Amino acid sequence: MSVGPAWEVREDEGAASWFTVRLAFADGARIDVLAVVCEACVFFEDVRARPALSPDDLTVLADWIEEPLLAACGLGADSRAGGGTSAGARRARPAWPRGTEGCRRAAGVYRSAQEEGRDPVLAVMSATGYGRRQALALIGQARETGLLTPRHARR
Repeated sequence: MSVGPAWEVREDEGAASWFTVRLAFADGARIDVLAVVCEACVFFEDVRARPALSPDDLTVLADWIEEPLLAACGLGADSRAGGGTSAGARRARPAWPRGTEGCRRAAGVYRSAQEEGRDPVLAVMSATGYGRRQALALIGQARETGLLTPRHARR
């Protein structure tokens, strides 16, 4: 991830700073964000992603880039209202269980995303907090244990 300042606007005693953020992944996926930091809150002005992001993915994206953006502004988690416990604070994600229970939960997330017409891999990534490779490995384990149907029909 790279974070760089774009411009800043000062008014009275406050300031709004715009930043460019780029997330590049090993599989070629890329996300470019133009974000505004104002009064220790982060707002997205523009998001461009390949492949496209779902609304759920945008929520996860906000969690990923909030801390690096605030750090780039010189604002840490402790400088936010309420000592980091404000409504804009990052949500803690519970640890994903390992083994059979993790595979079972991943399979459930995968199937429900398929039924809703959403990308099942991105749904597993959002639920687990894992990157694409780890999520695909978890989905593969669920297939191997018989919790998901095989990817290709055997002839």
